Amino acid sequence: MPTSTTSSGRSSRRPPAAEPRRRTALTDPWTLAHERARVAGVTLGQLTTVEDADLVNQVIAATWGGQHMDREVVRALAISGNVSWGAFDDDGSLIGFVLGWAGVDEDGLHVHSHMLAAVPDRRHRGVGHALKLAQRAQALDQGIEVVRWTFDPVVARNAWLNLGKLGAVVDRFARNFYGEMADAINVGERSDRLTVAWQLPREPGAHVIAEPPAGLLVRSDDALPRPEVSGERPSRVAAIELPSEYHDLRTADPVLGTMWRDAIADAIEACLDAKMLGAAFDRERSSYIFAVPDAIEGGV
Repeated sequence: MPTSTTSSGRSSRRPPAAEPRRRTALTDPWTLAHERARVAGVTLGQLTTVEDADLVNQVIAATWGGQHMDREVVRALAISGNVSWGAFDDDGSLIGFVLGWAGVDEDGLHVHSHMLAAVPDRRHRGVGHALKLAQRAQALDQGIEVVRWTFDPVVARNAWLNLGKLGAVVDRFARNFYGEMADAINVGERSDRLTVAWQLPREPGAHVIAEPPAGLLVRSDDALPRPEVSGERPSRVAAIELPSEYHDLRTADPVLGTMWRDAIADAIEACLDAKMLGAAFDRERSSYIFAVPDAIEGGV
């Protein structure tokens, strides 16, 4: 398989000596990743050195504030077959990265994707999408067909990327998953986290729900931007609305932010208890769509 290089000289593909495993995806995973990167105006490249870790820490500082990662982590991941990927601008500067490692749980082997970030002025431009597609392509080359990761359920833009663009599915939830966090984004917040499973052989993209939602478990009050909880018991398909810009809302009114976090957590727990999966995200309405498996076209 041919390789290309970034403007800084890094390899933008896996080493050519590694033969790819047979894939079941409809479109070549690397083609998708590099095409998405082109649209986003970046080049994908491997992050393998301690010097690359310094670049990663610059992105971490710009994204989360005072947090940083030990320099040897990027190197250790690379030599253990868990190469991290970066998104590079035309001048060779790193503007985003994704990193994770192979993990095993009760469902078997998967990649645990631990961190994904893009510098603030390059968000909403497809950089994160391209990085996740690179992570997918690498995993498939290694014979791994599932990626898992966690994300904050109240952040709509992450929900849209994960469910609406990639096609991951929510199957787990925990309140205060990481305990107290000290970075600028999460300080003072309860670290609730959804866990998703992304089935890689499937063509990336949103799942189609065969039935309309039977109820809206949480929605914005008509008079005030506060959550209104329906009290309905979820059945086959249900929607959970969330603020389109939660962090702005919380900054303006922390009490209101807590109300939304609690209402969303309660609704998600009710859906998962009813054996439903978070399989779609309605961007126009800013709402999760949870459904029982047989209401999800093509399965999950």
